[in-house]
Amino acid sequence: MNRRLKVVFSLMLMLGFSIVALAESPEQWFRDGRAAVERAKGLSPITGKARNVILFVGDGMGVSTVTAARILEGQQQGRPGEENLLSFETLPYTALIKTYNTNQQTPCSAGTMTAIVTGVKTNAGVLSVDQTVTPGDHTMVEGHRLTTILELAERAGLSTGVVTTTRVTHATPGACYAHSPERGWEDDGKLSEAARESGFPDIARQLIEFPHGDGIEVVLGGGRRHFLPASAADPEYPRQTGSRRGYRDLAAEWQERPNSVYVWNKGQFDKVDVAGTNHLLGLFEPRHMQYEHDRSRGESGEPSLREMTSKAIDLLAKNRKGFFLMVEGGRIDLAHHKCNAYRALTDTIGFSDAVRVAMKKTDPRETLLIVTADHSHTFTIGGYAVRGNPILGKVVENDSRGHPEKDFARDANGLPYTVLGYANGPGGVAGAARPDLTNVDTEDPAYCQEVAIPLSSETHGGEDVPLYAGGPQAHLFHGVLEQNVIFHVMVEALGLEQAKKP
Repeated sequence: MNRRLKVVFSLMLMLGFSIVALAESPEQWFRDGRAAVERAKGLSPITGKARNVILFVGDGMGVSTVTAARILEGQQQGRPGEENLLSFETLPYTALIKTYNTNQQTPCSAGTMTAIVTGVKTNAGVLSVDQTVTPGDHTMVEGHRLTTILELAERAGLSTGVVTTTRVTHATPGACYAHSPERGWEDDGKLSEAARESGFPDIARQLIEFPHGDGIEVVLGGGRRHFLPASAADPEYPRQTGSRRGYRDLAAEWQERPNSVYVWNKGQFDKVDVAGTNHLLGLFEPRHMQYEHDRSRGESGEPSLREMTSKAIDLLAKNRKGFFLMVEGGRIDLAHHKCNAYRALTDTIGFSDAVRVAMKKTDPRETLLIVTADHSHTFTIGGYAVRGNPILGKVVENDSRGHPEKDFARDANGLPYTVLGYANGPGGVAGAARPDLTNVDTEDPAYCQEVAIPLSSETHGGEDVPLYAGGPQAHLFHGVLEQNVIFHVMVEALGLEQAKKP
């Protein structure tokens, strides 16, 4: 770090402290604490029936991810950041959720989402089937399917939707509508030979052939290749083709129903006539959608998670009986697997923006809004960084008088280190010395944080994840809960009596 940069950074930190100091004082901290108690005393649970349920799942969004994203959003707005709140952190009820699968201490998304949407915990790697099913054995599925909240909603005459930034056939969205002994069976080309020969339906096919109610009304996300045959060129990338082995074009089949629309770019999405559309399928990439940082905003690009959530609510709200909508911020998880904190956190902020638009478009007296994660990651926040230290930057500590040092903090070998890191992942080499980060821009979007244990891909974390809720029956979320309880609260809120019995 050169002398000029040290001076500039020190001045920035001091300026940040000066701004904070204007709004903070011992008296103000005390008044704010008292005001929080008074607000809590005024909380009154909404005990009536919910017309709608919106379930937001930040894939991989553990507590450390929420904290770091909160700080980053505040810093992007020119503030120190620690005092900021993401949209969903203003919801009145919270709980901690235990995420283990029936056969794994640190879970897989397929098993965790199955617990959330069916009320029954199960094994890693399987979608909405019980724990007696051996992964990969299609012959065991019959008789062991678990009914999902989306299926129940359709049977009750509600409208339903699935919105994600991953492939719509990925584990989290897939668990809402599909029953599979293998999460990877996203198209017929991915099935085992035995499953293919028996005619077992792949996940994309199960979405199109969904037999409950009048079918899912809204499906938005990526994964276009799983719906197109290998003989068909991708509409956006002509050199690519679909990945289905058979002849069926599932995107075309979706449009065979009256008032059913299929779109694959933002321009088409923006022009969708909500009033005249009963079923909307949007597949904006052959694979996962782009990270929020990389997303093209033009007509040929793709909509944001906020925009997809907004349109989904508009379409689903046409049903007077109500709706169930699942929205996944799926690429939070994928960025963490690469130890790329910048993209994980900016996607978390985008996820928060989607929650914010849902809060604005719905009435808390009739909509149960739940925000949670399926699991966490090995993502950490450490070092004794000063208030307002760039969350993506290197640690600067306070001196003995409580003022920022003029240089980075150093490890035992005299090297600077970042605020954020991972316990494992691809950001390190076994036995190698730590790199000198002095002149490395760790706030660059492409920077991948260091790890303690080098692996080809960073793993999930096994600790509890937060849940935030507001609306009818939201008060039923409290304390420490098993993940499958989430389903039962949704059922209670919607008054789905047939789902209250085993």
